[in-house]
Order: sequence, then C-alpha cells, then structure tokens
Amino acid sequence: MFLSNAKMKVKIAVYLLTAFSLALAGRLFYLGIVKGDYYRAMALGQQMIFEEIKGKRGEIFLNGGKIALAKTEKENLVYVFPHQIPQEKFGKVAENLAEIIGEKKEKILSSLNKGEIFKKNVSQDALGKLKTQEIEGVHLEEGWGRVYPEKTLASHVLGFLNQDGLGQYGVEEFYNNELQGVVGITKKSNSFFNYLETVGGISNDEPLKGADIFLTLERDLQYFSEKLLAKAYQDWKIDSGQIIVSDPFTGRILVMAVFPPFDPNEYAKEKDLSVFMNPVLQALFEPGSIFKPITFAAALEERLITPEMAYEDTGSVNLGGAPIYNYGKRVWGKRTMTGVLENSINTGAVFVEQKLGNDLFLKYTEKMGFFEKTNIDLQGEIYSSNEILRTGRPRDVAVASFGQGINVTPIQIVRAFGAIANGGDLLQPFVVEKIRESNGQIKEYGRRFQRKVLSKSTCETLTSMLISVVENGSARRAKVAGYLIAGKTGTAQVPLKSGGYSETETIHSFVGFFPALEPKFLVFVKLDNPKGISMSGYSAAAVAGELIKYIADVKQIPPNTAAMAE
Repeated sequence: MFLSNAKMKVKIAVYLLTAFSLALAGRLFYLGIVKGDYYRAMALGQQMIFEEIKGKRGEIFLNGGKIALAKTEKENLVYVFPHQIPQEKFGKVAENLAEIIGEKKEKILSSLNKGEIFKKNVSQDALGKLKTQEIEGVHLEEGWGRVYPEKTLASHVLGFLNQDGLGQYGVEEFYNNELQGVVGITKKSNSFFNYLETVGGISNDEPLKGADIFLTLERDLQYFSEKLLAKAYQDWKIDSGQIIVSDPFTGRILVMAVFPPFDPNEYAKEKDLSVFMNPVLQALFEPGSIFKPITFAAALEERLITPEMAYEDTGSVNLGGAPIYNYGKRVWGKRTMTGVLENSINTGAVFVEQKLGNDLFLKYTEKMGFFEKTNIDLQGEIYSSNEILRTGRPRDVAVASFGQGINVTPIQIVRAFGAIANGGDLLQPFVVEKIRESNGQIKEYGRRFQRKVLSKSTCETLTSMLISVVENGSARRAKVAGYLIAGKTGTAQVPLKSGGYSETETIHSFVGFFPALEPKFLVFVKLDNPKGISMSGYSAAAVAGELIKYIADVKQIPPNTAAMAE
C-alpha cells in the first residue's frame, strides 16, 4: 500500500513538472517568437529617441523670385551639456570651445555654471575644426535656420520665425502651413542623462520642402517708401508712419512700408512687442478729411449733389452738443461742392451728409467696407463695427462725414479709394501673387472682386473733383509736373481715452491715385503725430508728391497731355 502511494506521488510530480516545462516553453515561444518584435522595439526604445524633423521651410521672394526676403539655410549647431562635464573642467571646455567658435569664454562658462545647455550656430569652418576634436560634453547637429537677407525691409509684411519654428505675424504666420513643409522622422541615441549623443539616419518618412511664396511687393518702391518714412522721422519726429501703394484695378499691394521697422533676424532683442504689430491692418484711427470723398461718393451716387452745387458756409453747425467747426474755425462763405473738397470744409461735409440722411450715409459707409475686414492675406487683421454710429445720434453721424468719430484701418481706406479709382469695384487687397509647391506646381492669385459699390459715372465725377483738390486745393504739394493726380489730405485730431481730443497730437494723411484719368497706382501716406508742422498739406502731401514723382520716373509713365497743356 505504501509503495503504491509513493508511485502515485512520483507520477503526479512528473506530470506537474512536464506541464510546467511545456507552459514555460510555450511562454518563451510566445515572448521570443510571437511578441519578439514588440519587445525588441521596447528594448531599442530605451536607447533611441524618435523625433519629428521638419522639411526645409519654403522661401519668400520679391520681384518674381529675383530677390529673397526670407531664406532657409543650413545651420551648424553646437550643444554643450553641463551634466556631461565634471564641474572642475567647465573653464577648460569653455576656453577650448570659445577659441574655435568665436564666442566669449565667459558666456559659455555662465551657461555651464547655471546648468543650462549652451547652443550656438557656428560657421562651416568652425564645424570642421570641432569634428576633428573631442571636447567633453560638446555635440554637433546640422539643421535649418531662417535668414532675412534684406534685414528690416518689409519686416511688417514678413513677420518672423520663432525659436519653435513657427511663423509669427505677417506672411510667415498667415502662410505658415504652406511654408513649413511636411514633417519626417529622425532617430537619435539616448544618453544616460537623456541628452543627444549621436544622430541616426532619417526613416522612410522623408521630410518634404515647404512651398515658396512670391510677394506682390516691388523692392525699389518699398525701399524708397521706407526711406521717405525715415526722413519724415528726421524732419518731424513722427511717432510712427505708414505708406501703401497698390494697383487699384487688381488689389495688388506694391508697397507696405511701416515705421519704425524691425529686423526679423534679431526679433528676440526687441523689448517692446508692439513693434511687431502691423498698423496698416492692426491699428484703428480716425481718418479725418480723407474720409470726405466717401461721403461725397454716396451723395453723387444718389444724385443729391453736383460738383457745381453751391453751399453757404457760416463757420459752424449746431446739431445738439458742441458746435461743429471748420479747421481753425474759419468761415468760407459761398462755395461749390468742388470748393468744399478743395478747401476741406467740415461744415460742407456735414451739409452733404444731411442731404443723404443718417440711414443712407451709414448704408454707403458699410457698402464701402468700413464695418468689415478687407480679408487681406496677412495675419491679425482687425476692424471696428463702429457701434456708436449705429445709434443714429445726429451729431455723431454728422462728424463721421469728415472722418471724426469713425474708426478705420489704413488698408480699409486703400480698398475704398481703389473702388473710386477703378470705376466702382471693391476688391480684396493681397500681398501674395504666387505659391510654388515642393512638387513644382504653381498656384497664382490675382484680382478678387468683392462687390460693386459705385457707378462708373460717379467715380469719374468724383475723380475730377479730387484732381481739383490737388491742382487748386489743400493737396497742392502732392502735385507732380506733367501728371494729373486725384487726391485728398486729412489732418485728424487724436482722441483721448478719457474723452475729447488731444490739443497737441494729430495724424496727417494723404490718399490719391495717378495718372488720374487712367489710374495705375494708388498712394496712401499716414504720419502719426508729426512735430513742428500743423497741416497734412505740408507734410503727408509733400511725402506723397516725392513718392509719385519717383514712381513716375522708375516706371517711365508718360506725362499726361492735359496736365502738360496747363
């Protein structure tokens, strides 16, 4: 009986051992064969880091591709990892590296002592020297860097690329998806401290280059316009200023100059972030008398006035609240509607608005695009809904007739005047005329019609009145011998946050187009708070005249026969 029980126990033990061995073999087979790739990948993952790598960013060009405003070039990056260097060797490493890369020893040492990774883009020559040496804690990596060869030129149109490789402001941000290209994958070995050790090959997901972008801007006109703004700063110490030149028949922006500019190569050095904002589309202002032609366009369209219609100015108008005066409280007496524009008579503009009535005036103001964005292809455009005007208080609407109490952007003014110049079509302004994809495919952009706002006959009549403003009125300093120019000046008070208007600050502006009878160029000049000069006829109009003469010379525009005859 005892033996029988002993044999039974042995058999049970053999069975259990056999079952355990089979189970163990099965598990090993499952782990080694079935899940082998998974665990090998996990093991590799302890040693390798897989990172995204962006394709080469597309470039931004002027003049049909002849001039690069933004380029992407190879970067030779040097990293120094303090955790990989004994502290007593910091000084020696900093000294050896400084001599090769042309950096101050103290700057490198400061980073190391703070426990911060030191990073610098170095020359090809320095990279070659570093490859022949082994400096403790120093690692090399090649990448792409953004360069702006023209420095401050058209900086507010461009924007810049930040340290994370993302476009900020302007074209760089608005077209970031097109410019940045397709992401690929790269693998890097992982050190004890999780810092970069070596760079492996790129996987099958190769990065693709981003699209190239071609701007409508013309370098010679842009450069000259920026010089004019810099000169205005020297002459009148302007706080800021903008110049826009467009083709009124297409909406192409040929110039968008902003003062003060910034260097996108050195954006990190700017202390005041407001310098990056583009006031052409990101700052509202009360336009003053350059808005009067909008009021007159509406009344001409409704056949409520004619250029010869007489108006008797008594110097002021009372519509409740404070009286409305002319500039300098001048009294002009009897004038025609053309004379009202020539001499920029505020009370005459109120007379025209009263003929329209508040509802019709606001209807045309909205129709001409002043309660909406222009949809220009630049980042961050704003607009005002001008709610205070919609309340319909008579005095508020009346002063808007000469550009007070209404908030607009410069690009809205340019779009509206473009409609006057081209015969009544409101067009979308644009700064990008072509995009070239990485596969060579071309997308071209041109005239984008938004709506009809005025009849051709209204535009022709208003153009003749605006010609008279330049020939005989407040915009005489914009006149260029041999050319008919249609234009209007504006000297606007600056509203105070506390209410009312500044007694010292003004905005001087001019907007016009030429050759007036066959317009090819629309010019807008705005000077913010010029000092020592009281009226835009002496400042903004004069700047516009210089620019118009330059454009006429550079573009070899034939003189106008009618203007020469005069």
